[in-house]
Amino acid sequence: MLAAEKIRVLLLVAVVVAVYFLALRMLAQSAWQRCKGIKSNPGRRFKLFRRVIYTLAVLGILCISYSRLIEPRWLSITKVTIESPKIKGRPIRLVHITDLHCDPTVRLEDQLPRAIARLEPDLIVFTGDAANSEEGVPVLKECLKRIAAIAPTCAVRGNFDTGLPGLFEGTGAVELGGNSISFEIDGTKVVVAGVNFGKDEGAFRLENELPPESYVICIHHLPDLFPGLAARGGADLCCAGHTHGGQVALPFYGALVTLSRFGKRYEYGLYRENGMHLFVSRGVGMEGGHAPRVRFCARPEVAIIEIVPAR
Repeated sequence: MLAAEKIRVLLLVAVVVAVYFLALRMLAQSAWQRCKGIKSNPGRRFKLFRRVIYTLAVLGILCISYSRLIEPRWLSITKVTIESPKIKGRPIRLVHITDLHCDPTVRLEDQLPRAIARLEPDLIVFTGDAANSEEGVPVLKECLKRIAAIAPTCAVRGNFDTGLPGLFEGTGAVELGGNSISFEIDGTKVVVAGVNFGKDEGAFRLENELPPESYVICIHHLPDLFPGLAARGGADLCCAGHTHGGQVALPFYGALVTLSRFGKRYEYGLYRENGMHLFVSRGVGMEGGHAPRVRFCARPEVAIIEIVPAR
């Protein structure tokens, strides 16, 4: 975590603690005065201050409840359009999913296949962080098996997946650990290349292996690989996850934490550098380990990227 991200988190925690400390202190003081029969006559400014603190405390409880009970199960569909002269026939529909972070308890895994099927994709890519633990792997496999039956599905591993053997076995998804796979969609040649977490952009080896007329999609977990790929060229679109769009974000500001060495530079959405596009998805699940299972202003997401002929 970058120093700036630590500071933002500490400031938020400090504000929350201060609000509830003041609210509890004022409530306790008011209760004590009533028990003792003490009549107080606070000034107008204090009354306003007390009203603000109580309002913030109630809003905090509502936000915590929403982030825990509602938003993690409120799936959104994001539609993105990209133009390319390499598209020879009809537009190509690519579904991008990432960061499922499956736990033993099913959350959105039952909804995902149906939502993706309605998008009628030609290809599906998954960019890592499949399960939070071995106990979540059966939930992942059942979900991914249904997804891979919809359209060809390519996958890579994220940082949570490094110690999980046989993660994609029996699902129908093809794991791209430093290799690529080719498709032809209505006359357009498409190549999907992928690397697992822990590799750098050099692991793609794009210059020698991929035909120049193909539309090349690179999938990787970290958006941190994108600047190197954009500088080298050879690809058209990169898909990544990892940031969760912050998982906890603030209105008008965005992510507090991205866990990327570039900070907020690639926190979420579509970017373009040196003629190459990058789409960073908010993902579906939530950080594992001891992290709280919450989402706030960063709804779970399935992205449909439509690649159309250049005008």
